[in-house]
Amino acid sequence: MQQEQLVESINQLLLDALAKRASDIHFEPYQHSYRIRMRIDGVLQDMTSPPLTLAKQIAARLKIMAKLNIAEQRLPQDGQLVIDHYAMRISTLPVINGEKIVLRVMDNHESQLAITDLGFTAQDLTTFQQILNYPQGLILVTGPTGSGKTMTLYSGLKILNQTDRNICSVEDPIEIPLEGINQTPVNLKAGLTFSIILRAFLRQDPDIMMIGEIRDKETAEIAIQAAQTGHLILSTLHTNSSIEAITRLNQMGIENYLLASSIKLIIAQRLVRKLCPHCKVVANELIKLEQEVIPHFIAMGCNHCIGGYQGRIGLYEFLVITPEIQQQILNHQVITPINMISLQNAGKNLVKQGMTSLAELHRVLGDFR
Repeated sequence: MQQEQLVESINQLLLDALAKRASDIHFEPYQHSYRIRMRIDGVLQDMTSPPLTLAKQIAARLKIMAKLNIAEQRLPQDGQLVIDHYAMRISTLPVINGEKIVLRVMDNHESQLAITDLGFTAQDLTTFQQILNYPQGLILVTGPTGSGKTMTLYSGLKILNQTDRNICSVEDPIEIPLEGINQTPVNLKAGLTFSIILRAFLRQDPDIMMIGEIRDKETAEIAIQAAQTGHLILSTLHTNSSIEAITRLNQMGIENYLLASSIKLIIAQRLVRKLCPHCKVVANELIKLEQEVIPHFIAMGCNHCIGGYQGRIGLYEFLVITPEIQQQILNHQVITPINMISLQNAGKNLVKQGMTSLAELHRVLGDFR
């Protein structure tokens, strides 16, 4: 293939990925084949298989676009490229048959950060907006990688982004540049860690701070201290449920009396694929949910979607730290929130509404009754 043709083909591939709303693009060399896959709505899909002989040319072209060293093939490299005003993070990795390259599409369009688009129920939306207006305290968003935590935090920051507030964020890396917010990326090579940046923030007269992730005791301690001294802190944790966030912070060495006095809200979340409105059909059999036998929809697949699904919606579990929950935390009791809708129940509600399928719910949450 001529160089001009290769350049045009790769550009078209990346534009197609953007049109299909792909979040990641994988370029994978194997012994006898070369595979390109795209992650769409959280699931990897086979897209195309160019000849294996093009593997090195494709890798070199992507590196040139990201201004990486094309001669370096033994060490991982990271960088960024831009196509059609979209930034993509690039990561190269030496593998047995060459170099695997993954592009991550950075969601850098502020128009997509509307809090009303997240999929909150009316009650959850009101609760989130009320707590965002607190003068101080800690708001945590929990869930695995790829569950939409960062988007929830950015949506909150967009509401808070007013001229009378000094907002600082520390992230690894910065996912979405936001005008009006002072965003600092972690740089481990330069010794710039979460905790060092946070200590510097506290000398910058902040009102609100966003921490990309609480990973260690030192970062947790600074966040808790700041939340108790007049700052609103937003951050994420990797836990499966909202209640497990308390346990995780305990394991980091944070005392319960500090957690009870500083945390205001913990949100656990997941993303599930939405059934395509053009081709979903009612299944032949009924299912039993919440002691109720109901009809449900299944995915069929059509020209408008991939595998019967189109887009994603969030499942949310809101743990508001009420005075009763504070006492339970202080007394090391089992936390028993009243009226909290669990992730499973939030998912079941979407199945009843025909928004998603039971199969998709099991894929994301595992088996449950």
